[in-house]
Amino acid sequence: MTRNETLTVVDPATGEPLTTLPAASADDIAKAAEQAQLAYDSGVWSRLPVRERSTVLLRLADLMERDAELLARLDSEDAGKPITECRTGDVPGAIEAVRWFAEAADKVFGRIAPGGSDALGLVSREPVGVGAAILPWNYPLAMASWKVGPALAAGNCLLVKPAEATPRSALHLAALATEAGLPDGVLTVLPGYGAEAGAALAHDPLVRALSFTGSTATGRRILRAAADSNFKRVSLEMGGKSPQVLMADALSYGDELIADMIEAAFLTMGQNCTAGSRVLVHRSIAEEVVERFTAAARDLVVGDPADPRTQQGPLIDRAAFDRVAGAVDAARAAGAQIHTAGLPHGLPARGSYYPPTVITRAPAESAVLTRELFGPVVTVETFACEEEAVRMANATEYGLAASVWTRDLDTALWLARGIEAGVVSVNSYSEGDITTPFGGWKQSGFGGAEKSTNAFDQWTREKTVWIRTR
Repeated sequence: MTRNETLTVVDPATGEPLTTLPAASADDIAKAAEQAQLAYDSGVWSRLPVRERSTVLLRLADLMERDAELLARLDSEDAGKPITECRTGDVPGAIEAVRWFAEAADKVFGRIAPGGSDALGLVSREPVGVGAAILPWNYPLAMASWKVGPALAAGNCLLVKPAEATPRSALHLAALATEAGLPDGVLTVLPGYGAEAGAALAHDPLVRALSFTGSTATGRRILRAAADSNFKRVSLEMGGKSPQVLMADALSYGDELIADMIEAAFLTMGQNCTAGSRVLVHRSIAEEVVERFTAAARDLVVGDPADPRTQQGPLIDRAAFDRVAGAVDAARAAGAQIHTAGLPHGLPARGSYYPPTVITRAPAESAVLTRELFGPVVTVETFACEEEAVRMANATEYGLAASVWTRDLDTALWLARGIEAGVVSVNSYSEGDITTPFGGWKQSGFGGAEKSTNAFDQWTREKTVWIRTR
């Protein structure tokens, strides 16, 4: 078979293959879309009473909880994520999302327009029909749940293309959905390559809504495909270059500050779209912050993702390693100071490990400052006043997330209002919880939000029924 007919999942920790799966072709996508449309038109799911849909999804959440350890292991192996991170963060968050959207499904209401005494305007929300979701590899199960939950709760049928590197947890999720009682054709997981399967979903005329999480470049291609096909609704959650802004009083938070900075910078080895990869610190505390932050980064345990003690696993593949290493080497050659403890001995030679790295004095136009590296690399810059901090925070094409540290409430609100980002956390690194919208500004987001009841907007459409009365 040719490469395009199969998809090999490789362990990033060892470079060895884990499994080989059939890769969905454009024809496979078209057939799956037709089956999904038939399932939707039959009403077996779309016209099921909303509480009955909720019951099925709640059973799915229970089954995910039953298989939580397996789901954690699949994501850890496929993505190289530390198993503890999957056990305590990703999988519980995915279960919570499915359960929350199941319980929220009957809380989404239509409206009545003020039409006067001789008319009644009923505005209802209906499912779009067949939807599609294209997933990233850094949070395979969590991102699947953010999309599957609201799409299915609203009554749609959904086609899911997991990332090439990390398809197995989504496939298991689909198997659990069948076990929970989801009818055939309602949820279909289609592992495949973005250039073929992903492009086919973006162009398919039966797909009425598509939610994508991934790179800005791919998001642009999806938008073009939507325009060239059926003007399907598109929601994009893309890259980030998020700032962590530390005001002069930030060190009053002590170890809590440093621990949160480390999590923001190095969670999932920095392969996180909201990673706090740019530390902006008031110059009065910069020396101490760099010293303490760098020491904490050097203390992170790098090793086998399957070891519960591991805090940093490998990057997703050698291409990611080369991209990150190349940017750091270029910064070093241009005069930047690189702070790293290197890697421990005994790691597999073919594993894509890169050490947690802190960079100071990076040149203004260097890639480490301007590009989303998607790796464990953080730059530190200084500012003198609030206005300069906001200018530096906004000096990027991205606008996904930011964090602000200060005990002064007025300053915190002033900064939060001035920073151009969809999510700004104060005195923490956080994307909010399942009840709050998550989406980016500028070139980080387009067309909708994940989480909260706002997520239903991606998967529903409004209809007005105008009734003349006597």
